[in-house]
Amino acid sequence: MGGVVPAPAVPGARQVLTTDLYEVSMCLGYLREGMTAEATFSLFVRELPRRRGFLVAAGLEPVLDYLSRLRVGPAEAAAFADALHRPPADLDPLTGLEFRGEVRAVPEGRVVLAGEPLLEVTAPLPQAQLAESFLLNQVSHQTAVASKAARCVLAAEGRPVIDFSLRRTQGTEAAHQMARVGALTGFAGTSNVAAATELGIRAVGTMAHSWIEAFEDEEAAFRAFARAHPGPVTFLVDTYDTERGTAAAARVLRDLGYGPGCAIRLDSGDLGGLAVRCRRILDDAGLPEVRIVASGGLDEYAVHRLVGSGAPIDVYAVGTKAGVSADAPYLDSAYKLVSFAGRPVMKLSAAKVTAPAAKQVFRGPGLRDVIGLRDEPAPPGTEPLLRTVMAGGRRTAAPDTLAAARERFQTDLAELPEEARRIQDPAAPRPGRSEALDRLTGEVRDRIRARTGTGR
Repeated sequence: MGGVVPAPAVPGARQVLTTDLYEVSMCLGYLREGMTAEATFSLFVRELPRRRGFLVAAGLEPVLDYLSRLRVGPAEAAAFADALHRPPADLDPLTGLEFRGEVRAVPEGRVVLAGEPLLEVTAPLPQAQLAESFLLNQVSHQTAVASKAARCVLAAEGRPVIDFSLRRTQGTEAAHQMARVGALTGFAGTSNVAAATELGIRAVGTMAHSWIEAFEDEEAAFRAFARAHPGPVTFLVDTYDTERGTAAAARVLRDLGYGPGCAIRLDSGDLGGLAVRCRRILDDAGLPEVRIVASGGLDEYAVHRLVGSGAPIDVYAVGTKAGVSADAPYLDSAYKLVSFAGRPVMKLSAAKVTAPAAKQVFRGPGLRDVIGLRDEPAPPGTEPLLRTVMAGGRRTAAPDTLAAARERFQTDLAELPEEARRIQDPAAPRPGRSEALDRLTGEVRDRIRARTGTGR
């Protein structure tokens, strides 16, 4: 576990074309107007979902890989022209455009709060604009799922959690991302073999009900599985009658001399009550070391209830609800222009007001954060969260590792106030704002209102 984190294997041309059409239209317009001065865009989450007390930054690695390869060639320009129903020559100004800007970002694994920039892009305006859709897609989805995964780990209170989400996520890339951010937040493994292989994390799995149903006898099915897979095995015991299935599994394990590392899996019914009865069966058979794995529609809420009830469950496998972040499947994220050609800018739309200029987040003990201007001095006792991770269109360091991201997450989690860690009704901390940022915001707002005649 750990190793270099590779980016998803998506063809480069397809990545360049993975943008909303209006980004292309704006880029073409900027180029024709000669608007190529440096711009800064800030990517942030306006408000946390109601059931979240914190977010976990994720998705930066694929973003950096994408930006380092972002170049519009003749084929991509022709595809854009076709999408716009315009002659290919009209898109000539876009040909050769490539990302040569700077990225400052919160490293993956760090806990973040509402309104805080997860990353800021500074580059010639057309370059920074074209990247918007891809960056929002990657950071929003992976941060949402990482935050769900983190809550599953919290709910388990030290018990292993594993990822079973592959079969029901919205696409295989989403499943890969779930396996990755699960490992980042402390999951013990994944059933997704491709993700486990590519990311260097542990692959785990048991059997399906179809294995049991294919045999005339449940105990015969267990014995055949043990013959095919010598060593620690996990038997799925609830195909017919859970307690009878557990008794049959116990006979097979005892007869074969299996014990440590082996388990039974419960996948349906009253998991807490069944776990109590199955634990008794295993203990009476002299198999106290055989663990109980629970799965079947679990998320942090179900895990929290089971742990709180004292259910003797040793491992939790979370799938669908975690993989799609079912209770909060999206984030209210935005990628907004905050500076152009040395001029701080902001948006004044109702309920969507933004703050101007490039920023920094200063973190104090207990995750007491202050959002300030990029170049202002850090308040005493704080650390800046955003780091420069790309300059001149190239990474400033080797790709990050899951091990490093996981260590950052665990450090921040330990500092997070208890009310934000709660599974039920969490209360999210609110970051403050520096005097310099507030002062600049007021100045820019007044300037815009004076220029546009907008009332106060």
